[in-house]
Amino acid sequence: MSFQAYLDNIKTKTGKTPEDFKKLAEAKGFIQSGELVKTVKATEITNWLKQDFDLGHGHAMAIYATFKSKPE
Repeated sequence: MSFQAYLDNIKTKTGKTPEDFKKLAEAKGFIQSGELVKTVKATEITNWLKQDFDLGHGHAMAIYATFKSKPE
């Protein structure tokens, strides 16, 4: 499965885009000034996505990867 396919499946399941998740992560304090807070672990984010949005580990990691990527 391609990375884009993961993101498409997440949008279908949750109705949310990576940008939507980024805004939610900012509200939770995982992201500040557009960047991941250095003390936040991937596990904290993936656990949140699994619990609140019923994502699997791979899909949660795909969202985490979008948080880590630099805007183009």
